[in-house]
Amino acid sequence: MTIDDIARELNISKTTVSRAISGKGRISDSTRDRVMTYINEINYRPSAIAQSLATSKTMNIGFVMPGEADIVDMPFFQTCIWGITSMAARMDYDVFISMVSATDISGLVRLVENHKVDGVLLGRTYTNDKAIAYLQENKVPFVTIGSTDVEGVIQVDNNDRGGCTELTSLLLFKGLKKLALIGGNSTHVVNTNRLGGFLDGFKRAGVTPDESLIHMDVTGMYMMDKIVKDLLAQRVDCIIGMDDSICNAILTNLVREGIYVPQDMKVASFFNSSMLEHNQPSVTSLKFDVAKLGMTACTTLLDLIDGKEVLPRNLLGYEVLMKESTQIM
Repeated sequence: MTIDDIARELNISKTTVSRAISGKGRISDSTRDRVMTYINEINYRPSAIAQSLATSKTMNIGFVMPGEADIVDMPFFQTCIWGITSMAARMDYDVFISMVSATDISGLVRLVENHKVDGVLLGRTYTNDKAIAYLQENKVPFVTIGSTDVEGVIQVDNNDRGGCTELTSLLLFKGLKKLALIGGNSTHVVNTNRLGGFLDGFKRAGVTPDESLIHMDVTGMYMMDKIVKDLLAQRVDCIIGMDDSICNAILTNLVREGIYVPQDMKVASFFNSSMLEHNQPSVTSLKFDVAKLGMTACTTLLDLIDGKEVLPRNLLGYEVLMKESTQIM
């Protein structure tokens, strides 16, 4: 049935029916109750297109993720997208996915300028973030999945720094004093947070880190091979991968070199995923609820779009998984 049909059945105007359904405009409580009771009886549901026209909403949100080729294989983004889309569907929203990089945000610009979305979720934050600057300048509602120092940005993130601090200090207290860290792109805020947590862990344990054992911006197998061989020659106690992908590459290199974990080398990761789940031996790592992260970010954005008050920063917890890969033999 349409609003016209309902108006005829109840012998009232279309405007009165619209006001009763939307909750806007002057109308008596008894009339509103009468309309709502009737539409519940007939299981009436407004057309999504009509709703969007009436509210000037598209009923779409955008999820902007990094465009690096290896991202598609990363369980983090797969799980995060599942969390976002499942929550959006509950609220009658659809999700557009767009790719950007630190220097090219043309995909995001198209979403905004073509009026395809009501708001945006940024799936990665950068140290000099063009996407954040663009969205602020154009007054588009948005939430970052990740941290940023830019003032006024609504953020939902895992407590990466706190988790990395705790895991690093636990490894040091186990007697693994010579810790090496292999990390990715240092323009990614998540990586700078994890590096900060690593250094904080040394501070908590009262130990001075050997900064020559910290390797950031590691890309490609050749570079990884060389660094792992150098760390083996330096007889480090443990190699920590900044994420699951890097840790997996470390483990692959150790197998190639005939090095046994944990007998010959201890290994840990600052992020756990299905990529590491079935490794033998099991890998010491940090576990985050990525689906919850996506769902929380989506809910926050939809509340922001509706003009509701939201937390400026929401940090989700973590779990430290101490496994066989760092066992003292």
